[in-house]
Amino acid sequence: MTTRDRDYQMMMSALADVARRRDTELDTADQAYQDSTARAAGELARADGEAAAADRWAGAAAAQVLDVDREAARLWDQLRRARGVRVRTLGEFPEPAPVDVLPRVALQRKPDDGTGTSGQESARALLARAAERIDDTVRAPARRPLPRWMLPVLPLLGALVAGATGLVAAGLVTFGDSGIVGATVIRGLGWLAFLVAPSSGVPVASLIAHRRLHARLDIGGVGLTLLGGMVAAAMLSLTFAGAR
Repeated sequence: MTTRDRDYQMMMSALADVARRRDTELDTADQAYQDSTARAAGELARADGEAAAADRWAGAAAAQVLDVDREAARLWDQLRRARGVRVRTLGEFPEPAPVDVLPRVALQRKPDDGTGTSGQESARALLARAAERIDDTVRAPARRPLPRWMLPVLPLLGALVAGATGLVAAGLVTFGDSGIVGATVIRGLGWLAFLVAPSSGVPVASLIAHRRLHARLDIGGVGLTLLGGMVAAAMLSLTFAGAR
């Protein structure tokens, strides 16, 4: 083999090596391109998903703001109609605070999760608590009827209170007959106490029913209390008339 042939073989070997390196680098570059394309597609899909989630979050937050504003306006109007509230002092419904003066806090992941940021109560929880207090102010809580065991006690209670009132009335009338200064007024107060003695047990029975039993004194309970008071007042009147 001549020198020219050997040089030709060496040149062909070098050319083959260059071609192999070129193919290897092309394969590597193609694989890197495919990997980069796949990563870019994944990042784009994730960005699209986050954008869609942000749109849903913004829509839910806007709906919650509208709900909170409507509920606050309703509670304000209800508070203006509450007993004991001066409308002129209360004023009109206040405008929301500007965004610039609000504290810079992190947004919630869910607008309606019921808890505020930094462990604070959400607007819905605060409005619900305010609604409960306004309901207690505007509408008195419903009371249950009197228990059955209380019905036989009402005539006895009416008689007891009427008897005590009648005794006080008799004492005033007797004291008014002693001829002291103001005897006429004292005697008049005694006869007035005689008049109210039969019904004097009704306020006491109503107070006991409301404060102790958390119930209401209906018309039947009032009638039973009056019945006992009238019987006791009649007996006292007969006794007092016979003594005089």
